[in-house]
Amino acid sequence: MERSENPAVPSKYLIVGLGNPGKPYEKTRHNIGFACVDLLASKHRLEFREKSKFKGLLAEGVVENSPVVILKPQTFMNLSGEAVALVAQYLQIGLSRILVIVDDVDIPFGQLRLRINSSAGTHNGLKSVEHSLQTNRYARLRIGVGSPEMKEDLANYVLRSFSVEEEKFIPEVLEKAVQAVEIWLDRGITRAMDFANRLQDPLNPSNGN
Repeated sequence: MERSENPAVPSKYLIVGLGNPGKPYEKTRHNIGFACVDLLASKHRLEFREKSKFKGLLAEGVVENSPVVILKPQTFMNLSGEAVALVAQYLQIGLSRILVIVDDVDIPFGQLRLRINSSAGTHNGLKSVEHSLQTNRYARLRIGVGSPEMKEDLANYVLRSFSVEEEKFIPEVLEKAVQAVEIWLDRGITRAMDFANRLQDPLNPSNGN
């Protein structure tokens, strides 16, 4: 349920990576949100622990001098919002301090888009988050995973691994996404959008913004 924030109460930041739990899904396009928060946690020496009451894996600590909770929902993608709402409500985290990281098939591979108040589009994970929070007034960082061929089923496409050529650029893409998160924590949403939304397509640098 949407809540107003109380500025007198210090709040943590909630950073959510969306994906599907289990080995078969680890390197799929749909799990790049998981991969991003894994890198963020590793970079800042934070460890994920299973928290069954929150239906997810949580890592807690400090990133860019800000207290953070990093969440990987374990409900499968279509029910991701359940875990997000449980953590946000329990820790009383305001909407302006929530960032959800997801894959996006409508953005060229490797490009980033950071927005607030935007549509969930075709992404079932974001639809679930919006349903559970009853609002779209939170930040979401979309990582482009490219688009399927015309006749390919979208569900099959996002559950496939990246191509050999794309795999070469994944570390760079994830590092840029982590930098965007760090800027959001340190300097705010506007600076983070300035950074993320101007990055180029790593496969076609001349086509970047």
